[in-house]
Amino acid sequence: MLNPRLDLLTDYPFQRLSALLHGPAGDDAPLVMSIGEPQHRPPAFVAEILAREAAGWGKYPPMTGTPEFRAAVARWLTYRFALPIGELDMDKHIIPLAGTREGLFQIAQLVCGGAMGGKPPVVLLPNPFYQVYAGAALLAGAEPVFVPATKDTGFLPDFAGLPKDILDRAALAYLCTPANPQGAVASLALLKDTIELARRHDFVLAVDECYSEIYEGDLAPAGALQACAELGGDYANVVVFHSLSKRSSAPGLRSGFAAGDARLIAAFGRLRAYGGAAIPLPILAASAALWRDEDHVEVNRGLYRNKFTIAHEILGDSLGFYRPQGGFFLWLDVGDGEKAALALWQKAGIRVLPGAYLARPGADGVNPGQRYIRVALVHDLDTTRQGLTRLAEVLVTA
Repeated sequence: MLNPRLDLLTDYPFQRLSALLHGPAGDDAPLVMSIGEPQHRPPAFVAEILAREAAGWGKYPPMTGTPEFRAAVARWLTYRFALPIGELDMDKHIIPLAGTREGLFQIAQLVCGGAMGGKPPVVLLPNPFYQVYAGAALLAGAEPVFVPATKDTGFLPDFAGLPKDILDRAALAYLCTPANPQGAVASLALLKDTIELARRHDFVLAVDECYSEIYEGDLAPAGALQACAELGGDYANVVVFHSLSKRSSAPGLRSGFAAGDARLIAAFGRLRAYGGAAIPLPILAASAALWRDEDHVEVNRGLYRNKFTIAHEILGDSLGFYRPQGGFFLWLDVGDGEKAALALWQKAGIRVLPGAYLARPGADGVNPGQRYIRVALVHDLDTTRQGLTRLAEVLVTA
């Protein structure tokens, strides 16, 4: 028998997109701008390290990774988020993940236990959201509560505005900053307030920071561990998730980590011993080198900034265009996301994602993503310019 909770899952966004765009594309060569898969080349040293460490493919890797990997991550977190030297213990506060998707899914299995006051535990999610959050909540037996993250709220959820009975039942809250898909960045003050809220109501705050290294301006986005440090240094109730997929344009490595509350990281280790995928030794070696190098990250960030400049040149103020604070998506107001996505495919061969596929209807019955499309600016500059020009010809100048 199948787990009946599987029936609660809607089709994944890209399955829905395939069903929508089942017909032929337009005359132009198809261009996929729906998937957030970075197309920039990772540093050449990645391939060199993988070749040099090839003997490691013949060994079972430790679930906790290598000391070199954990040390590189601890140094990077300390430098990047201005943590006190030595505060982050690489053996207590960090655990590697085979990409952050599995960790973001497993955190719900870790913290969503039995009923709370005769009712299932609650998982708080921004709406729109990364779909893994909802799948994790439902399959953990929890009740997902979708919190609006719309233009009116600065594209970030207001967890503090929820009723006390919901907060008291909360076992977990997901916060993505910079946000996928809208690119909003949580301020340090908001992070501190949210951490204090989690501690008052004793739920875990899972902060998805996978886009933290792609940002506008000179000021890097604040992080949840940084907020913890300013609150006194205790990581209680907080786990952050990072990956090399976006930062280093290395999605195929499937390499990331979780860091934070030592009690939760230890429990993560026990859970993953039964159902986690250990990162192979050659990948751990390449990953450690990537976390130690910032030069390629700066180049990467500059390419994304150039692409947003191109987008502004082509779109101007149409379709509600704005330069997001972080990430590499455009979140364009097209009136009807499905209709626009279908038109772009049929007339210009462009695949984009309807915003409704990334959200759920609110209490008012309105899906906050319905008006939008998400456009991933992951290609090279010339391809990006061509794609956005074709998009504008359909949606702006038609």
